Amino acid sequence: MTVQTEILIDDLRFPEGCRWHDGSLWFSDMHSGVVYRTDPEGRNPVAVMSIDDRLSGMDWLPDGSLVVSGMLTRRVFRRSPEGEVSVYADLSSATPYPINDLIRLPTGHLIVGGFGYDLYADEAPLPGPLFSIDELGVWSLVADDLVFPNGMVLLSTGELVVAETFAGRLTAYDLDGSGGLTGKRLWATLPEGATPDGLCVDADDAVWVSSIVPQEFLRVTAGGTVTDTLALGDRLAVDCVLGADGRTMFVATADSWAPEVTERTRAGRIERVTVDAAGVTA
Repeated sequence: MTVQTEILIDDLRFPEGCRWHDGSLWFSDMHSGVVYRTDPEGRNPVAVMSIDDRLSGMDWLPDGSLVVSGMLTRRVFRRSPEGEVSVYADLSSATPYPINDLIRLPTGHLIVGGFGYDLYADEAPLPGPLFSIDELGVWSLVADDLVFPNGMVLLSTGELVVAETFAGRLTAYDLDGSGGLTGKRLWATLPEGATPDGLCVDADDAVWVSSIVPQEFLRVTAGGTVTDTLALGDRLAVDCVLGADGRTMFVATADSWAPEVTERTRAGRIERVTVDAAGVTA
């Protein structure tokens, strides 16, 4: 059954990187290269960063700085609490292909995923990497065999769960305490045809999955049981995050992932829906 959502923000191109932080919803309009912050009602969204790039995942450093992945330049940008923008880490020598989502580990390291090939040029798929970036901005390769690594979440167990979009699965790792990943294993096989993109986690360590091509959001537990399905009808399910009350889920949707299409249509939206399971707030 198609879920009824409330549209909060429209006239976007391709909203991504949804995060709940410090009482606000944050997201990037990937194809526009802009990061926005807004209140839970979507009122008066503020552009906090604009880069001539495609911006994807984001997180925060201990000093409050925002870090965002610049996909095409393969750089991670830092915006200080005072608003100064600089390059935090340069991955342009690490991969010739776009980088993607990122997450900060408890150690302070960032994990950043990479396409592994040029999806936009219709190249043949190749394995995708994960990079670890230390607090000095120095990167290291910590995985190189994922099938289009995408959204990432940390569970209360300390596990890192990564979406492999074109393998239709979620993969888990343990953290080694120094920014590395160990013990790669299957966390969940998703239903046939699923294409996991953005992820968020709830209070039960279940993972909400934005399954972009089937146009639905899935709540999945370890092992692959799907407990809830929110179908969108004719819109791509790009990303999701749970808000302060733990039951309000903000979802990013779009009509296309092709930049040449979204430049014309500007049909991307931030929408809101109430879910049953309580979430984890930040």
